[in-house]
Amino acid sequence: MKPASRGAPRANEVRLIGGQWKRSKLPVADRPGLRPTPDRVRETLFNWLGQDLSGWRCLDAFAGSGALGFEAASRGAVEVVLLERDPQLLASLAASKLRLKAEALRIERADAMTWLAGCAPQRFEVVFLDPPFDTALVAPAAALASRLVVEGGFVYVEAAAPLVEPPPGLEPWRQSKAGAVSFQVFRRGYTPPDPTRRPEP
Repeated sequence: MKPASRGAPRANEVRLIGGQWKRSKLPVADRPGLRPTPDRVRETLFNWLGQDLSGWRCLDAFAGSGALGFEAASRGAVEVVLLERDPQLLASLAASKLRLKAEALRIERADAMTWLAGCAPQRFEVVFLDPPFDTALVAPAAALASRLVVEGGFVYVEAAAPLVEPPPGLEPWRQSKAGAVSFQVFRRGYTPPDPTRRPEP
């Protein structure tokens, strides 16, 4: 068997690919349904969103390993909320936050669907949705997340198959596929102000 290259992440860890914590590794617990977003997918996603998320508020609704949330914080997001209900994963996320001194991260023990339903609207610039694979949570989670993003904000959806219909109030923005992973970004419509329009009297 070919040995792993030096510095390559093992099967039980994932490596951040950009920002201030580039190449830092996050542990991946052996938990049912936990399948961290692959490097290639994260690289594409943050090429779409941009490498500098300074000032952004982000929600990682099904945090798991925390790969998406930590990537956002690594790129300067001012607030990143990670939702998780598994005690082992919560402990792992807390340990990674402490190790990286990730002050922008807030970890909450919560059921993602309940939290999404109760959150105030237009709260985030981006919501990441990567629910346990092969579940029926994708479409209802995306519908709940659609009201949480600001004008011009994004909802990222990762699943085994793409959503055919965009979530309410959102428009398809980017879509791709890597192996068995389909990933999409939807955007809340944004119309910049018309500089030639005269203000109302």
